[in-house]
Amino acid sequence: MMYTQSDDRIRVAVVGGGAAGMMAAGTAQSLGASVTLYEGMGRLGKKLAITGKGRCNVTNNCKPDEFLSNITKNARFFYGAINAFTPEDTMSFFEGLGVSLKTERGNRVFPVSDKAKDIVDAMRSYCNGVNIIYKKVSAVEKGENGFSVTADGDCRTYDKVIIATGGRSYPLTGSDGFGYKLASRLGHTVTAISPSLIPIESSSRLCRDMQGLSLKNVSIKVKDKSGKVLYTDFGEMMFTHFGVTGPMILSASAHIKDRDISSLTLSIDLKPALDEKTLDQRLLSDFSKNSNKDLINALGELLPSKMIAPFIEYTGLDERKKVNSITKDERRKLLLGLKSLDIPLSRLRPIDEAIITSGGVSTKELTPKSMESKLHAGLFFAGEIIDLDAYTGGFNLQIAFSSGYLAGKFAAEYEY
Repeated sequence: MMYTQSDDRIRVAVVGGGAAGMMAAGTAQSLGASVTLYEGMGRLGKKLAITGKGRCNVTNNCKPDEFLSNITKNARFFYGAINAFTPEDTMSFFEGLGVSLKTERGNRVFPVSDKAKDIVDAMRSYCNGVNIIYKKVSAVEKGENGFSVTADGDCRTYDKVIIATGGRSYPLTGSDGFGYKLASRLGHTVTAISPSLIPIESSSRLCRDMQGLSLKNVSIKVKDKSGKVLYTDFGEMMFTHFGVTGPMILSASAHIKDRDISSLTLSIDLKPALDEKTLDQRLLSDFSKNSNKDLINALGELLPSKMIAPFIEYTGLDERKKVNSITKDERRKLLLGLKSLDIPLSRLRPIDEAIITSGGVSTKELTPKSMESKLHAGLFFAGEIIDLDAYTGGFNLQIAFSSGYLAGKFAAEYEY
C-alpha cells in the first residue's frame, strides 16, 4: 500500500529512534517540518537507556578543539558539526528540558540523578508531536519526487530522509547493522566495520584470579613486541574472567583496534604517583613495620586484598617467606611488579559487546556542514552509522547529538 501525506510542510522521515534519530526528529519538527520517526524496537532510546552503566554520560564538557582531539577517525570531517552544536549546547539543551547535569572527572557529564532514564525521557518529550511508527524499516528508495520508506509492507513517501540506525554493537537494542544495507542499496560506500570501545581478552591467570577487582588512579601502557608504547592512559580499569575492561581499556581498544591484539601487552603501573626510588623507600618502611610477618600479610597498605596473592605469585616469590628475610633482589622484583604489571592481550571481545562500532558510511560521500548525502539530495545520515568514532567519556553521544541536530536542521529547510 502506498501512503502519501497531504500536508504542505516538508515531509521528513527519520529511520532510527536512538540519540541521533530523536535529536534529528525533534529538531526538524521544531523548524516546521512534518516528521515521521521509524523505530523497530517498540520504544525509543533503548540503547541510550543503558549507556554509562545506566547513568548516561551525555557529553564531555570541553571546547570543540579538545573534543576533536578525542575523535579517533575522520575528526576533520566533524569540525563544522561540533562547532554548530557544541558540548555546551548539549548541556543547555538538556537543562532546558528540565534535566540537571553535573560534570565529573575527565569532564564527563551525567544527569545529577545518575539515571539515564531522565535523558531518554527528555529526548522523548523533545519528539512530542512527531509521528512515531514502531515498525522496522525494510527499504529506503530514491524516487523522482523524493523518497519511499517501506516498513512491514507499508510504503510512504517523503521529501527528505534521515538514516540514524546506529552501528552493529548491542544488536538487542536495535543496532543490528541493517542501516549499512540501507546505505549500500542507495549507493553509499560503507567502510570496514569493527568493534570499538570494547573490553579486551587475555589468557593471563592474573585476570581470572582478580576478576571483579576494580583499580583506580593507576596508569597503563599498551606495548607491541618491540616495547614501543602505542597507548597510555591514567584512570580506572577492572579485571574480569576473560581479561580487562573499564574506561581506560575501552579507550585503549579504540586506539589499537586495527592492530594484531595478540602481539600486544598491557603494562599497569599500580603506583604511578611514586617513582622507583620513592616506592622502594615505601616498601622498606612497610617491611620494617611488618618484619616478622609472612610476605602475604605485609602488603595490605600497598595493594587491595584480592590482588595480594596473585601479585606475589606473579613476582615468583614465596608468599609465606618472612619479610625480614626478603633480599634486595626479591624486593626489586616486587618493585618492578608494582610499576609494571604486564598482562598479555589476546583479542577484542565480540562486536556485540562493543559500546560503539568503528566504520560506517564514508564521510567522503557526505557534506560536513549538513550531514547530507553527496549522492542524493535530501538524504541525510546521523550518529553511529557514519564512519566516526571517539574515545570513551561522552564523545560518541555528542557525535550523535551534533550530527542529529545538523541533519534535522537542514532536512527541514527548503533551500540550503
